[in-house]
Amino acid sequence: MKKNAIRRREHCRDFARSLCFLSPSLLGVGVFFIIPFGVVVYYSLIDGVSTHNYVALENFRKLFQNSAFLLAARNTLSFSALAVPLAVTLSIVLALMLEARIPLKSQFRTFFLSPMMVPVASVVLIWQVLFNFNGTINEFMQVFGWKRIDWLQSDYSQIVVTLLFLWKNLGYNMILFMAGLANIPRELLEVADVEGASEWYKFFAIKLRYLSPTLLFVTILSLINSFKVFREVYLLTGNYPYEKLYMLQHFMNNTFKSLDYQKLSAAAVVMAVVMVVLIALLFRVEDWFGKDVEG
Repeated sequence: MKKNAIRRREHCRDFARSLCFLSPSLLGVGVFFIIPFGVVVYYSLIDGVSTHNYVALENFRKLFQNSAFLLAARNTLSFSALAVPLAVTLSIVLALMLEARIPLKSQFRTFFLSPMMVPVASVVLIWQVLFNFNGTINEFMQVFGWKRIDWLQSDYSQIVVTLLFLWKNLGYNMILFMAGLANIPRELLEVADVEGASEWYKFFAIKLRYLSPTLLFVTILSLINSFKVFREVYLLTGNYPYEKLYMLQHFMNNTFKSLDYQKLSAAAVVMAVVMVVLIALLFRVEDWFGKDVEG
């Protein structure tokens, strides 16, 4: 009994010490994340900052009847559905290429890592030079007798931003996958070679299974970045871009300027819920796919 009491006291002391070390982080998270989010949820349930009358889900009903919000949500989801799978797939392909012996490997790596060292405004400037109505791409097209395209004011605009998103993010994702590939047990690959396994089998049965935690992290990171593409679009086209480029953050930025806090808060809550659901699904898929290689 005395040993159990001593052990419990030691556990309590360890827990108290842990709380002391964690308290600065917990305080920061509480003050800068949890409390502000609680305030946002509160604002989404009242009719005004001055009146504070509880209206339940009325703000959310109005939000889903707002055409600007529906357009922004549709564009954001379609952009993420296109950009995130491409970012993940191309990053894996690039990491596998750099793992192999290919010519000009260092130049190839530099091309994709250089955007990480360049400010976003400079990257956007390059895209403006390339895809402006009088830009390089249109000048090149005219050499072949093709008509000019106003890339940023047409249905091609989302493809232009997707290319920008990929070039800006592929380098970092590629590094993460290269680190994941380096941690795969070499013995498994050597045994697969001895057994005469094909490269496709080694990739899907071994490499991809061991890459599942990295795959999860890169997918979540790319998903978050795709929801934050407003910065690039804003620098390219301003507050009110072409219809295909009107994203959720455009809607929230314009709503904030009009001081409609209820609509803004409701949109923020909806966006947070969607992100949490998507990330929870990704965790479930990763847990199912990579559970047999854990430990």
